[in-house]
Amino acid sequence: MTNKRDNQNDRDQYFKERAGTDEARFHVVPHEEESWAVKVEGKEEPAYTSDSKSEAIKEAKRMAEESKTIAYIHDDDGKIERQHNYMES
Repeated sequence: MTNKRDNQNDRDQYFKERAGTDEARFHVVPHEEESWAVKVEGKEEPAYTSDSKSEAIKEAKRMAEESKTIAYIHDDDGKIERQHNYMES
């Protein structure tokens, strides 16, 4: 069984591997004790943070729609639970 620290390390590695890709995709991920962040692939610092997952999702969707890309929503363990694709709209 993996713990949250392992999941955070996996997420950090994923973002590093995606750095420099053409489309900036936005991920809603758990962030520091009970809060949520919107992270842009390839960036270390969150683009947005909130105590509310729903607010983070709303912002990620707005950012993805504006950029014509994808917003990925992760669960508490860091696994992708759904995505919103704005690449074709």
